[in-house]
Amino acid sequence: MGKWFDLILLIVIILSIVLVMLESIAELNIKYSREFYIAEWIITFFFTIEYILRVITIRRPKHYIFSFYGIVDLLSTLPSYIAFISGGHNLLFAVRALRLLRVFRILKITRYIGESNKLMRALRDSRPKILIFLFAVLIITIIMGTVMYLVEGPEYGFTSIPVSIYWCIVTLTTVGYGDIHPGTPIGQFIASLIMITGYGVIAVPTGIVSAELTRGKSRIVNTNTQNCPNCNESKHLDGAEFCHNCGHRLNEK
Repeated sequence: MGKWFDLILLIVIILSIVLVMLESIAELNIKYSREFYIAEWIITFFFTIEYILRVITIRRPKHYIFSFYGIVDLLSTLPSYIAFISGGHNLLFAVRALRLLRVFRILKITRYIGESNKLMRALRDSRPKILIFLFAVLIITIIMGTVMYLVEGPEYGFTSIPVSIYWCIVTLTTVGYGDIHPGTPIGQFIASLIMITGYGVIAVPTGIVSAELTRGKSRIVNTNTQNCPNCNESKHLDGAEFCHNCGHRLNEK
């Protein structure tokens, strides 16, 4: 039953996000405003029931209410009620802007994807290496931006060192807006080196995270996705019968 509930909840979350996107299209909003309004209230009612049930079923509801996902659940549900209390569906622009908080519902999906925990763990373990790498990239952009300012000068759009650093970042990340470009042969040669370096800049963080993912798979640390019914703690070991946070017995499989 829990798996079926999660599946239905995922479908409703995706439908709610699609509804927000379609509602932002003026032509569709004018033509199907009533249908959008009814569908939004059906979805809001469903998430309201889900939020209330989660608060009721946990012995310590404060842990859930003030948790990250508890706040996300609340923010994704309140806008419809606020719009209704404030005077209607289209009365206040501020209220309509607030209703866009419904997109927070997409964050509820991550709770039901077990692989996201592995990715977050790999990103957390890679953080020191990535920070050092980004610091090295920052040094490169400052040095190369200064060099390009000396080589090109204001004649080709490099009016200052900060502008040159901006150009270097755009080039290094292979974005290439084209608003500034070198005009001298030396500057073009340096730009070519920066472009080639940009491919390495993209590849290195990917390799760092991939290595941590591979290392994580080699560890025998399988986690359980069920939450403790008492304190809402997650990430229990497979086969665990009691919560590692409060000691309460977990739900039987």
